[in-house]
Amino acid sequence: MRQKTIRLIDLIRDAIFPEIAAGPPGSEYESLSMAVDLLREVISQAQPAISIEKLERIAVDFVSELPAVAETLMKDVQAAYEGDPAAQSLEEIMVAYPAFEAINIYRLAHILYLLGIPLIPRVMTEYAHQKTGIDIHPGASIGSYFFIDHGTGVVIGETCTIGDHVKIYQGVTLGAKSFELDENGNPIKGIKRHPDIGNHVVIYAGATVLGGDTVIGDNCTIGGNVWLIHSLEAGKTLYNNP
Repeated sequence: MRQKTIRLIDLIRDAIFPEIAAGPPGSEYESLSMAVDLLREVISQAQPAISIEKLERIAVDFVSELPAVAETLMKDVQAAYEGDPAAQSLEEIMVAYPAFEAINIYRLAHILYLLGIPLIPRVMTEYAHQKTGIDIHPGASIGSYFFIDHGTGVVIGETCTIGDHVKIYQGVTLGAKSFELDENGNPIKGIKRHPDIGNHVVIYAGATVLGGDTVIGDNCTIGGNVWLIHSLEAGKTLYNNP
């Protein structure tokens, strides 16, 4: 299943970004057709009891979201180009930047996550994690014009929300403080555990922002190596002052 899922990622990327695809001009239509067939196959393998009707509905809904995903990803590429003086072209970002690889895979996985597919999105984002060192849970909600500079060691948790025009650097963790336990001592699932990040926020290298009740307002700047477990009002700048 893992190898098929990786192949699925490649086929979808060829379909939505033919300008950087390995195939000949016009092959994006064939790539999309093959991707849909493979999507049905891996979903059926992961969920043998799924009905044909539900499987077809998921496939149609997934494909219908791809144009919007491609548009959002190009906004992410533009954010990277504007946010990194070293970037020479949009194509360079698309083929060489690990952040684009990780965000690309995350946005595809997020669609399947929202469609109620439990396993395949995790396989997708853990593959991206392995390739790039960037760990984004498919359940996280991330706005447009998102840029991760350098990227290694970034962690974004399942219930995290991130607004538009957010830039984060390597080693940033948007995580949970601790897990609430039930009466048997097991972690309680499905609760808000990770922070909310507003629009136009910059978070520098090594910063850690934790907690489901932590809200970072619009236009905030969080300095490197900051440990933050409380909310921050809009427009604030917070540095690590030892």
